[in-house]
Amino acid sequence: MSTDAIVLLKSDHKEVKAQFREFQKPGKTPAQKGKIVDTILELLTVHTYIENEVMYPRVRELLPELEDDVLESYEEHHVADVLCMELAGMQPSDERFDAKTTVLIENVTHHIDEEEQDWFPKVREGLGRKQLQDLGAEMLEAKKTAPRRPEQPSAMKKAIDAVVS
Repeated sequence: MSTDAIVLLKSDHKEVKAQFREFQKPGKTPAQKGKIVDTILELLTVHTYIENEVMYPRVRELLPELEDDVLESYEEHHVADVLCMELAGMQPSDERFDAKTTVLIENVTHHIDEEEQDWFPKVREGLGRKQLQDLGAEMLEAKKTAPRRPEQPSAMKKAIDAVVS
């Protein structure tokens, strides 16, 4: 398996988008939607954690010309974190559960598309293969201890850091 950071992040994106499609299929019961959202929350919590803790700081350090892109990504993660926190405290039968999940899906899909079409090519061009592999190895290591739920303290710290930093 490749440890290329961009390959790893794209793999995460693919997994998240598959869950989005599953949620959007018609005929799902509230219980089925709840299980899918739980999976989405876990995937996004881990993914945004490794990006915020490893990928973004290293890219910011190594490619200062991408500073604005990194700052925008932090803000997009913050919006997703808030929605994830709110969804974690809701029941699938709640009136706004589907609407809030739909807004999360729209926001994250926009973020993924922007990263894959605009940001990743700039990062790949700016960093060598070895640097991307080293970053990927760091991210795989961080994934092992990453929070799995948005309400976990290390996930909340990430959200707070994005606001005050």
